[in-house]
Amino acid sequence: MPHDGARSYRAPRVSDRLPIAVLVSGAGTNLQALLDTVHGREAEVVAVASSVAAAPALGRAAASGVPTAVFARAEYPGRSARDEALADWLAERRVRLVVLAGYMELLGEPFLDRFPGAVINVHPSLLPAFPGLAAVQQALDYGVKVFGVTVHFVDAGVDSGPVILQRAIELPEVGDAGEVLAALRPLEHALLPEAVRLIARGALRADSRNPRRTIVDGPANQAGAG
Repeated sequence: MPHDGARSYRAPRVSDRLPIAVLVSGAGTNLQALLDTVHGREAEVVAVASSVAAAPALGRAAASGVPTAVFARAEYPGRSARDEALADWLAERRVRLVVLAGYMELLGEPFLDRFPGAVINVHPSLLPAFPGLAAVQQALDYGVKVFGVTVHFVDAGVDSGPVILQRAIELPEVGDAGEVLAALRPLEHALLPEAVRLIARGALRADSRNPRRTIVDGPANQAGAG
């Protein structure tokens, strides 16, 4: 996806609130963080889709009155067909930003082309270090003492899109991935809503010196940071 120094990442909107979709595969704690913070304020969660029918995240969405749907890859002849059906469902709901919150499926370029510059992800490492699956275990195996969270735009690569926000935490003696993930969760719950706020305000632009990085115009609102 092309970038230039003047580009704003503000997504076109059809109302005063940015209509977003959240894609989930598991418990949905990041979805809950969005529902508790930006939903009904800067943004409106208008759709929640899952790759897993039994994902507890769907119950969180239903409890907030948000429409849900399941797009399991096994129900389609291939990933491209699944992505097309998912993109059609989101487009019907006039989604302008797609948020991956624990979504354990890859999205192909045709899907990303339907939402150019408008798909973001939260990843449990300080990218570009430790992309892909099992990021925390990768970091533990390497022996790092500082862990972190990155919110980034999604492109056709693996966790290679422009960085929006990052935050780190020192855990010099932790040796269990579950402990690290628990420590990172409050960071995820703060950074993901903050990224949505920035996009809703049109406060992000590409860095002309480095297209892998975005610049925040004005101070980031740290409400809810943990």
